[in-house]
Amino acid sequence: MTQDAIRIEGLTKTYRASRKQPEKQALKGVDLTVPRGSVFGLLGPNGAGKSTLINILAGLVTKTSGRVTIWGFDQDRNPRQSRAAIGVMPQELNLDPFFTPRGALDVQAGLYGVPKAQRRSDEILAMVGLSDKAEAYARSLSGGMRRRLLLGKALVHHPHVLVLDEPTAGVDIELRQMLWANVRKLNRDGMTIILTTHYLEEAQEMCDEIAIIDQGEVVARDSMGALLGRLDARSMVIQAAEKITALPQADGISANLREDGALVLGYRSGRTSADQVLSAVRDAGITIRDVRTEEADLEDVFLSLTKSHADNPDSREA
Repeated sequence: MTQDAIRIEGLTKTYRASRKQPEKQALKGVDLTVPRGSVFGLLGPNGAGKSTLINILAGLVTKTSGRVTIWGFDQDRNPRQSRAAIGVMPQELNLDPFFTPRGALDVQAGLYGVPKAQRRSDEILAMVGLSDKAEAYARSLSGGMRRRLLLGKALVHHPHVLVLDEPTAGVDIELRQMLWANVRKLNRDGMTIILTTHYLEEAQEMCDEIAIIDQGEVVARDSMGALLGRLDARSMVIQAAEKITALPQADGISANLREDGALVLGYRSGRTSADQVLSAVRDAGITIRDVRTEEADLEDVFLSLTKSHADNPDSREA
């Protein structure tokens, strides 16, 4: 049996031209695999093609060409099985205002053909913290509560794969913590999680592997550690004993003085050592009171890769 939760091969999607919009190729031959049991991050700037890809996985958008396999089921040959294997928590708060949370879960379970004896609405309501709102109309729920209900709806049919599309957009810290606690438990129980988010610190904390999409193409796909290791960029932040009047000057070192008086020195560890940076500081007559170094984070990698792809569109990874 395949060990891939999701396998995507040569996936393309072209939106036809209309009176107001020219033809747009949203996905350009995407190849991607998501391992079973992983927490997989799908990142990219606005308009990169993430939403189109998710909607194709969910069966909401028809692909132009390519192959999609979900939990071993080919989306074309086994559409019902592939749809049953995946649950999607959408970004949009699209709920019927006159349904109660319990009613919404029961209807969703019915749409997936879950027998009444196997439905677990009360269990799901408890998990997402909505037991006390089970009979309240959705229109009376706060935005955070509606988002919890969307998570519950995505789980009613026992999916193997859960897609979270910007799940913490506009939510408070308490809800965010509750959501991630639920996601971690679901993943420990064997569920594969696919996460899209603009909060890169969340992706760095939660994800085992990351794929970055830009302009409809996968420009990077690797483990979190390997991605972070791609950039050897470092920063050295120095607090001087006295006011700095001259910046260090040396090849391979950029120097900037912050408003708070701290000196920030940028360098690449593969070309310039920390000792060379400190020597340049001393040569500038600066007495160091405190110093710390900072490595690149996921945001640095993301910005570097998307900028590189914009400058050189033919540089995508195999």
